[in-house]
Amino acid sequence: MAEQTKQRFGAVLPIVLLGYFLILMDNSVVFSSSLSIARELGMDSVAVSWVSTAYALTFGGFLLLGGRLGDIIGRRRIFLAGLAVFTAASFLVGSATSGNMLVAMRALQGMGSSMLAPSTLALLIDNYEGQMRTRSIAAYGTVAGIGSSVGMVLGGFITAYASWRYAFYIDVPVGILLIVLTLRFIPAKSGSNGSNVDWAGAILSVIGFAGLVYGIDGRVGREVSIVIAVVALVALVLRERRAQVPLMPLRLFGDLGRSAAYVGRFLMMGASMSYFFLMPTALQQVYGFTPLMAAVGFLPLTVTQFFSSLTVPALTRRFSNARVLILGSVIDALGLFLGWGVGVQAGYLLGVAVPMVLIGMGQALIVSPLTVAGVAGASEDISGAASGVVNVFHQVGAAVGLAAVSMAVSGMQEVAAIDAAQGMMLLMIVLTGVCGFLVLASEQRCLVQALSDVE
Repeated sequence: MAEQTKQRFGAVLPIVLLGYFLILMDNSVVFSSSLSIARELGMDSVAVSWVSTAYALTFGGFLLLGGRLGDIIGRRRIFLAGLAVFTAASFLVGSATSGNMLVAMRALQGMGSSMLAPSTLALLIDNYEGQMRTRSIAAYGTVAGIGSSVGMVLGGFITAYASWRYAFYIDVPVGILLIVLTLRFIPAKSGSNGSNVDWAGAILSVIGFAGLVYGIDGRVGREVSIVIAVVALVALVLRERRAQVPLMPLRLFGDLGRSAAYVGRFLMMGASMSYFFLMPTALQQVYGFTPLMAAVGFLPLTVTQFFSSLTVPALTRRFSNARVLILGSVIDALGLFLGWGVGVQAGYLLGVAVPMVLIGMGQALIVSPLTVAGVAGASEDISGAASGVVNVFHQVGAAVGLAAVSMAVSGMQEVAAIDAAQGMMLLMIVLTGVCGFLVLASEQRCLVQALSDVE
C-alpha cells in the first residue's frame, strides 16, 4: 500500500493541501475583517493587533517542536493532533464574546497551526518519491503562494455579506472531514527516534522565536524581548550542536541550496506580507474603496497567481527549479518596480492592477521552487525538522518584513507611504533573486557530482 501511494497522488495530496490552506486562509482573513472585529467586540487598534500577534507568537514559537515531534512520534499523529486543536480553536474564535477570549483562542489556533504546518510538508516527503514528490511539493508551494491572497478575498466577501465569525466556523466541518479522511487514507508510520525529545531545545526555540515575534509585533518591552530572543536563539544553536536528537539538526544548514532557500523565503515573505497588509489599506484610503472592494481589487494578483502556479511543475521540469525561482524573482521585481515608479496616484488600473498581474505571476514562480529547495536532500528522518525550518523562515520572515516596512513608512502621507513601501519590497525581492542564483549554483554542483559518481 505504501509503495502504491508513492507512485500516484491518491488522497494524500489533497488532504495535506487542504489542511495547509486552512492555516493560510485564516491568517489572512483577519486582515480583511479587522475593522468588523474591532467594532463588534469593542477593541481598539492595539487590542486588534493582538488578534494576529497572539497567533504569530504561538505559531512561530512552537513550529520547530511541532516539526520534530512529527519525526519522533509520527507525522500522521501530529497532523491529526494539529487538526483537532486547530478545528476546536476555530470554533472558539468564531464564538468569542470578548476581545480577550478572541486573542486567547487565536493563540490556541496558532499552536494547532504549529503542528499542522510542518507535518503537511513532511507527509508529502513520506508518501511520494522522485518526480511525484517534486510535483507534490510544487503543489504545496502553490498553495503557500495563493492561500493568503484567496483568504483575503474570501474574508472580504464573508465579512460583507454575513459575519467575520463564519470565516472561522467554516473550518469546523472542513477540519472534521480532514480528520476522517486522514484516518482513512493516510497510512500510519512510526517515528524514527522513539520517545527522545530535545526538551531543552524545544524550550529555547519557543522562547527564542516567540520572543523574536513579540519583539517585532509587540507594544511594550519590545527591546527586552529582542534581547531575550537573541540570547535564547544563540543558546539553541549551541544546544543543537551537541544534542543526540536535535530539535533543529544543524546539518540542514550545511547545504548551500537549502540555506539560500531559507533566506530567500524569509525575504520573499517579508515583501509579500507587507504588500498584502499595506495595499488593502492604501486602496481604501487613496481610492475610497470599501473593505469588500479592496478584496476584489486584489483579484488581478490572486487570479494571475493561481493560473501561473499551474505552470510551475512543467517549467521546473524543463528549466530546473532554481531557474524558475530566478525568473519569478525578476517578474515580481518588475511588478514592484512598476508600482513604485508609476505610483498609486496614477490610478487603480495602471498604478495597482497592472503591477499586481506581474507580482502575482512572480510570486507563483517563487514560492514552489523555494519550498522544493528548502527540503531538497533532507533525509527522511529529519524531513519534519526541515519542514519546520521552512515554516519558521516563512512565519518569521513575514513578521519581520511587515514590521520593518510598516515602521519605515509610519507617519507618511498615504500615497507616499505605499509608494515607499513598494520600494522596500522591491529590494527584498531583488535579494530573493540573489538567493536564487545561490540555489542554482548548488543545483549545478549536485549535478556535476552526480555525473562524476556515474563515471
